[in-house]
Amino acid sequence: MLKKRIIPCLDIKDGATVKGVNFEDLKNAGDPVELARKYEKEGADELVFLDITATVENRKTFVELVKDIAKELSIPFTVGGGIASVEDVRKLLEAGADKISINSSAVRNPGLISDLANEFGSQCVVVAIDTKQVGDLDLVHVKGGREATELSTIEWAQQAARLGAGEILLTSMDGDGTKSGFDLRITKLVSETISIPVIASGGAGSTADFVKVFNDTKATGALAASIFHFNEVGIQDLKQQLKTQKINVR
Repeated sequence: MLKKRIIPCLDIKDGATVKGVNFEDLKNAGDPVELARKYEKEGADELVFLDITATVENRKTFVELVKDIAKELSIPFTVGGGIASVEDVRKLLEAGADKISINSSAVRNPGLISDLANEFGSQCVVVAIDTKQVGDLDLVHVKGGREATELSTIEWAQQAARLGAGEILLTSMDGDGTKSGFDLRITKLVSETISIPVIASGGAGSTADFVKVFNDTKATGALAASIFHFNEVGIQDLKQQLKTQKINVR
């Protein structure tokens, strides 16, 4: 059985770490290199770096910033934002990324998932899905959550897995930044319908939220940002609490 992973996330805009609510009202959350150093020291299992406006502004992720962050890390490092080709990924891996995350570009060109998996291995390819409930439907959103598609979240997760994704980073836009808890419903649906690992994201506000997502869904990782950035929950304390709940963490 896979051990559960605790994963801080650095949402980057203009070189700074930011955090908002429901993908809006972004506030500065600190220097990304310093935060990377902090999470390495505190025992995070992985670190995710998302350049959240790279797709919107049609530009590439900051390769130099990736290099600077990678120097601070021994843990796996996932980078996403504006990635649209094999060459983009090669540059990021050379800069120190271990895995890459694709979202809008994969929706636009699903074959990119297979291309990257064939070139670098499925273990390198994370498909990020920003999902929002629209009426009775769970729909995939792209361009940093700004644009709805007609894609079913569950069907897209299944397709991504078939095409060679190594894991899914599932972000509930409804929960993002609210600290009201992970979206257990959609996380459970997606994690039970595919065989690859699912990282739950969006809504973490307390240790209890991590206990629930690991007990009530098949998610193998849980990602959070503001509660770690602003020292509301410590990673070591969180892991200790999870162990007391008999949850198998790294």
